[in-house]
Amino acid sequence: MATARRLFGAAAAALIVCVSGAAFAAETAALYHAYWAGLSAGDIRLVLRDEPSGYRDEIAIRSAGLPRLITRFQGTATAEGRLAADRPPEPSHYEAHYNLRKARDRYLNIPFARKAGTVIAERGPGDTSKKPPLAEEFRKNVLDPLSALTAIRHELRRGNRASFTVPVYDGARRFNVAAQILPKKDGDRALHLRLTLSPIAGFKGETSDDGDPDNAPRPVDLMITDDARLLPLSIEVSVAYLPLVIELAKSCDNASACSW
Repeated sequence: MATARRLFGAAAAALIVCVSGAAFAAETAALYHAYWAGLSAGDIRLVLRDEPSGYRDEIAIRSAGLPRLITRFQGTATAEGRLAADRPPEPSHYEAHYNLRKARDRYLNIPFARKAGTVIAERGPGDTSKKPPLAEEFRKNVLDPLSALTAIRHELRRGNRASFTVPVYDGARRFNVAAQILPKKDGDRALHLRLTLSPIAGFKGETSDDGDPDNAPRPVDLMITDDARLLPLSIEVSVAYLPLVIELAKSCDNASACSW
């Protein structure tokens, strides 16, 4: 069960922090399929609504194959916030609903409140999280996982082709997403990004000489189209020492055209 949780947590994180859609399109959507150790593991549906002054992102994930038999995992999440050309995205609200075989009707509710010139991630009504929230210092000026997607898109739109870091808080853990755009090879039509998910707070301690996988920096390889869409072609990350690969199955101009 712990491996299954890491599998789908990593799948969500990898796609959430890596996926980008068409620049300033009113709406775009995409379907992805996930494979773990070469076997079917899940399906992902992403919808992006993006305008110059604001954004709203949605993601849905469901397990497939053997993981579905074991976990019955399925979940959805939405994020919305404000955009400005001269500063990072500012989230206003993030929420997620998910089910596991032994954890039904779980709800994550994170409103973002302005306080003394900063934005603080709070815990909203109805949230079923069992862990206490991290100290306020770890919840200042952070982004939820879906808003991290928007931040990556924002940097790429601004022409950043070197490196940048996105601070993320998912309701229980604080981590950084460090992005490095690798040099293109001759004839290469896609961008290659090396991402590193670096734990900051809320993770497990080391439990062996190799370190706890949940507490270790996690590299992610991303291939993304080098055009106005900035649409990922593939994402790869290691989960329980085995490769998890997420591949684009279909891209759409709107949500209604991208059904399961």
